[in-house]
Amino acid sequence: MNAGSTTEQQVVLRYFDALANGKQDVIRDSFAADATFTYPADLPMSGTWTGPDGIVDGFLAAAFALLDPEKPVSVDVTGVYPAGQHVIVEWTSRGTVRNGNPYLNHNIAVFTVREGRIVSAREYADTQHWEHALRSTES
Repeated sequence: MNAGSTTEQQVVLRYFDALANGKQDVIRDSFAADATFTYPADLPMSGTWTGPDGIVDGFLAAAFALLDPEKPVSVDVTGVYPAGQHVIVEWTSRGTVRNGNPYLNHNIAVFTVREGRIVSAREYADTQHWEHALRSTES
């Protein structure tokens, strides 16, 4: 990589900064045209999403739609581990589900970066916590 060029770690941290601050244009710009984002389990945002539009308008929109837009949401990076074209990131996500239940999860993902864009991401989290948080507070 040439001096002054963007490292893989910078690309991924730029994405997290945009995610934490609601910068949709920067989030989209973080992903290559054929990028994939994979999330496990059987939740509204589960599956493999392709391209910036699929990732932003599909995966992220489905995840954020579960949260109360009137309550604060935070994404706090707690660890970054670069390994060549791969960057492993740990973070804590906090929010309130639309039903009023709290959401607090610890996530990890493996990002692959090429030519200044994320080309793939595989996220892992406590998906059972999502399932519990999404349950109604009524008995």
